[in-house]
Amino acid sequence: MGGNRDPCMTRAAFILLTALLFAPALAAQDFSHPDSEPAPQAALIQQANDALAASDYAAALKILTGLNSQLPNNPVVLYDLGLTTEALGPESPTQPAADNKAPSAESYYRQSIAANPLFPAAHVALGLLLARTARPSEAHAELTTATQLSDVAPALKARAFRALARMDLTGNTQQSIPPNPTAASADLLAALKLTPEAPEDILMAAEIAESSADLPAAESAYRRYLALPAQNGNPQAIAALAHVLLGERRTADAEALLTPALAAHPADPSLTALLARADLSSDDPAKVAQAAPLLEKLHAANPQDANIARLLARVYLDTDHPDQADPLYAALIAAQSAHPDPTLLDDRAEALLRLHRPAAAETLLKQAIANPAAFPTPASLADAATHLAFAASEIDDSATTLQALALRATVLPPSPQSLYLQATANDSLHQISKAIDLYKQFLTAAGGDFPDQESQARQRLTALATDSKHAAPKR
Repeated sequence: MGGNRDPCMTRAAFILLTALLFAPALAAQDFSHPDSEPAPQAALIQQANDALAASDYAAALKILTGLNSQLPNNPVVLYDLGLTTEALGPESPTQPAADNKAPSAESYYRQSIAANPLFPAAHVALGLLLARTARPSEAHAELTTATQLSDVAPALKARAFRALARMDLTGNTQQSIPPNPTAASADLLAALKLTPEAPEDILMAAEIAESSADLPAAESAYRRYLALPAQNGNPQAIAALAHVLLGERRTADAEALLTPALAAHPADPSLTALLARADLSSDDPAKVAQAAPLLEKLHAANPQDANIARLLARVYLDTDHPDQADPLYAALIAAQSAHPDPTLLDDRAEALLRLHRPAAAETLLKQAIANPAAFPTPASLADAATHLAFAASEIDDSATTLQALALRATVLPPSPQSLYLQATANDSLHQISKAIDLYKQFLTAAGGDFPDQESQARQRLTALATDSKHAAPKR
């Protein structure tokens, strides 16, 4: 009833990249001009530069605030005030932004841009700040503007492109911005034309390839990253590579990679979960039997980790222990009582079907499909609709069976099982001509693979043909 899912595993190696790309530290601008006559503020300018160079942001803030009162529209002073305010943080006793009317870092960056719209550093700093504060559309606009200005230092322009690549790759679900790996790839290539490739670029290239379903390219990039002396044995990168190998159905290669990595990092949850998946995918019953104990140990050490609990529940289902899966799924749903994940509802319904509780499964599945847009993929919606059709069929709810199959048909073509369910539902509703046609379609599609259902279909075709003759009006 539906294929295995991998709800909890993500490409863990790339969590590292977000911090690197969106880190706040941009270079402060040296706004002294030694080739010109000393300005009246020359001493303050030098003091501010010295304080910023020493990362003494409290002193720099005091000096820059004084300079700003004397040079109120100087874009560089305003930009450095933004960097300084951001470095001190909103709860700094020197800059308690939440408790007074002192300008925020964002305000200073915007003032700097207003003073000089062609000043690229302010656009980049504002774009990075907006990205970190979950305002991707505005961030994207500022970073794009920075890349289009004529007088941009290559390193700064490359940083803007790398940040754009990260944003394009991840998208933003809350703002309905889908991932765009094609744009991310173009952004990264633009950055690499400006500055040399860094290790983080290799990781991003791997993630872009994986998001584009180019698993061989993703594997190559991960292996190149792990070949770097500083990254040899990196558990996050090993986990990411193993994830790709499992996606390529190269279970033995994944296991060979994961076993020594887990021995070196025995408490690593990603490595443990992936090795359990590899064991579960093995054709060796002994290895399949190892999957649940691995995850049980991991779940005991991390009882609040929903991803681990969900993977353990899936392993219980796939090893024919729905009685152990159901309590885990029930607890996970209870923790999401306001807006439960529809695929989680579907998972528990699958366990309930295997426990011969179709009515309870139908209730969950009706809740799950009430909002089709909430499903992460069309395939996951089709899974839930298929399970609902089975559940409704088990309790002779033919109308719901047909509704579920109609929803499934918006995503997938008919299968032998769906045709059989549709035929029996129409048969139950005395839609004789439809039932006859669907039984015939089922027998053609089944081709001997479903002997029990095929035998019943032939019996019903004979009975319906007899009923049709009896029901025909006499002339």
